[in-house]
Amino acid sequence: MKASRFFLIAMAVTALSACKNKNNEYDASGIFETTEIIVSAKGNGEIIHFDISEGQTVEAQTPLGLIDTMQLYLKKKQLQANIRAMNSRQVDVSLQTAALKQQIETQRREQSRFETLVKENVANQKQLDDINAQITTFEKQLSAQTETLNNSNNSLNNEQESLVVQIAQIDDQIKNCIIKSPVKGTILAKYAEAGESTMQGKVIFKVGNLENIYLRAYITASQLTTIKIGQQVKVYSDIGESGRKEYLGTITWIADKAEFTPKTIQTRDERANLVYAIKIAVKNDGYIKKGMYGELIINN
Repeated sequence: MKASRFFLIAMAVTALSACKNKNNEYDASGIFETTEIIVSAKGNGEIIHFDISEGQTVEAQTPLGLIDTMQLYLKKKQLQANIRAMNSRQVDVSLQTAALKQQIETQRREQSRFETLVKENVANQKQLDDINAQITTFEKQLSAQTETLNNSNNSLNNEQESLVVQIAQIDDQIKNCIIKSPVKGTILAKYAEAGESTMQGKVIFKVGNLENIYLRAYITASQLTTIKIGQQVKVYSDIGESGRKEYLGTITWIADKAEFTPKTIQTRDERANLVYAIKIAVKNDGYIKKGMYGELIINN
């Protein structure tokens, strides 16, 4: 890692010095990089389909492969069957209590009739009291039966809600078994193949985000005072033998610590022995590739 970083700094600063010595055109140089995203599997099982190759351009959220979902599908079917069974055990409270309600209604008619008879001294008070007691008993039975039936239905409803949540979890797991790239970009590395078993968290491929390409360049301490975050600069990339292409870039990051340059490297200011890394975001039109060489002009 140190050697590769040393090489990057050396190459950037050497190129910077060469450009300055030749035509004094560019203020800094570096390499174009992309935001790399490591994509891991979200499901467990055998990879049924995974037809991608390194260097392939992919769209965001487009299916690229599939992890086996058969066991999840069967479990979902079982849960759905359990819900149907619970629905069949649901009771109609009104229908189950209809007989008691009818008895209460009959007794209330008798109550009204006997109240009239008692007033007319045709019936005695005990007969009316017996009817009142019977009504009270039936009402308590109705209340108890209604509560029992409602509790039974509520319990079934709660169990169903739990099963519905489990089905939603399975649906989410099935959806996660579809392998997708979170961003539009280029496949940089592929770590799994169809037929292999995978598990949640296992790395399966790496993608470079082409929408967020940037130039990592190195500047001297004297140049550091001339730049700021958000500043727009001109960026140039190679386009083959025909020359260079110009882009508008924005400085998004400036290192807060300097790095020592190798003793054999000459910078624009030969007395400077420190360089600062910066990042310049560039809107990629598709022509800039990861690893390409680029330069920038700070003062437009």
